[in-house]
Amino acid sequence: MVSKPVISRASKKNSPNDTINIAVIGIRSRGKAHYEALSQIPNVKIATLCDIDQRLFPEALDEVEKLTGYKPKVETEYKKVLDDPDIDAVSIATPNHWHALQTIWACQAEKDVYVEKPVSHTVLEGRKMVEAARKYNRVVQTGTQSRSSVAINQAVNFLRDGGLGDIYMTKGLCLKPRGSIGHVKDSQIPQGVNWDAFLGPAPYRPFNLNRFHYKWHWFWDTGNSDLGNQGIHQTDIGRWALSKLTHPVRINGMGNFFIWDSDQETPNIQMLEFEYEDGSILHFEVRGLGTNAEADIRIGNLIFGSKGWMNITSEDEGRCQTYYSNIELMESGFSSYKEEKGPLFTNEDPVTADAVVNHFTNFIDCVRSRKWQDLHADILEGHLSTSLCHLGNIACRLKRSLRFNPHAERFISDEEADSYLTKTYRFPYVLPDKV
Repeated sequence: MVSKPVISRASKKNSPNDTINIAVIGIRSRGKAHYEALSQIPNVKIATLCDIDQRLFPEALDEVEKLTGYKPKVETEYKKVLDDPDIDAVSIATPNHWHALQTIWACQAEKDVYVEKPVSHTVLEGRKMVEAARKYNRVVQTGTQSRSSVAINQAVNFLRDGGLGDIYMTKGLCLKPRGSIGHVKDSQIPQGVNWDAFLGPAPYRPFNLNRFHYKWHWFWDTGNSDLGNQGIHQTDIGRWALSKLTHPVRINGMGNFFIWDSDQETPNIQMLEFEYEDGSILHFEVRGLGTNAEADIRIGNLIFGSKGWMNITSEDEGRCQTYYSNIELMESGFSSYKEEKGPLFTNEDPVTADAVVNHFTNFIDCVRSRKWQDLHADILEGHLSTSLCHLGNIACRLKRSLRFNPHAERFISDEEADSYLTKTYRFPYVLPDKV
C-alpha cells in the first residue's frame, strides 16, 4: 500500500478567509511590536502569548484585547506551544541566543516561523536554520522589515535600473549613543521569572538585572553587540544594494569598549570592512558614544556607484536621496567629485504604509500560499546578512584580518577563528548536528 504524503494544517489554509493562528514568543519590546502588527492583518488570530516572565502577561493581555476584542491564551513553556495542533505559526521575539533552536524546533513541529533579527547567534546556527526550513518545507521570514519598506524598495529598484551605474561600495551606519549599564550585583531570581529557561543554551549565570531584559544585548552569551542589534538592518540593506547572495571573502575589524566603567562585554565602537570576491566592499561602523552624523545619517546607509551616491536613512521610514556627480580632473591626476544641483532622485515624502505590518502581511500571505520563495526576507537572506555581523564581531575580538571561504562557511587555515563560528551549548538546549 502506498502511503499518503503528510500535509500540515498550515498548508491547507490557502483561502484568505481561513484564520491563521499564531503564537507570539517573547512579548516584551519587539514582541509587543509583533502582536500590534499582527492585530492589523485580516483573519489572523493571536492565539497564544508565550514568555518566561509571567509578570508581563497582564499588560500584554489587556493590550491584545484592546486591539482585537479577545484575550489570547498564555504559556510559559515554548515546547507546549509547539505541541498545540491549533497553532499554525510562531512569531519569535526572544533574545538572540534562542532564535536558532526555537526556529528549528518550530520547523520540526510543522509550524511556520517569523524570527527576529539577527536570526542566529553564530554562523553555524544560521546555516542549520536554513537547512531546517528547507527540509520541512516551512515558511521562515527574517525580521528585517526594511525589505518591506516602500521607500527602500524604490531606492533598490532605482539601483537595479542602473541609476547609479556600477555599485562598488556601501557603508552602513549605527551612530546610536548608548549610556552606561554600570555594575550590578547578582540577585535573587524574581518571582514569576523562569531564569533557567531564559538562559536556555547559554552558560548558567546567577540572575543579574544587567543580563536580563534588553541589556542582554551587551553580553556575548546572549547578544551580538549593536552590530547584531541595530546594525543587522543596515548590513542587510548594504548587501541588498550590492546584489550579493554570498558571504565576503575578507573581513577586517577593529572595535573596543570605550569610556564607560560597566559590566558590558561587547564593543561600543566598531569599524568593519567586508570584501567580496569581485572586490566590492561593504563598510560598517558602530559609534555607541556621542558623535556627529554622517551625510545627515545616524542610522542608515550610503551607497556609492560610478554615477553618484545615495543615502538611505531608517530614521523617518526609509528616506532616500541620490546624488549625481561630475568629475574634475586635477593637474596632479587625482579626481575630485562635485555634486550637481541637488538630488535627481529622492523620496522624502512620508510613507504611510507601515513596513512592519507589510512585512508580517507578506509572511502571512506566504503561509497561505506555501510559497516561501515569495518572502521578502527568506531565512537564507537573514542568514547571509546576520553572518556579516558574526564575522565582523569575530574580526574585532581577534583583532586581525580574516579570510573566509563563503562556500564552506569556514575561515581559511584559521582554527582559532573557526572556533567562533559555533559555541558550547548547555544541555539539554543543544543545536542538533542534523536538523
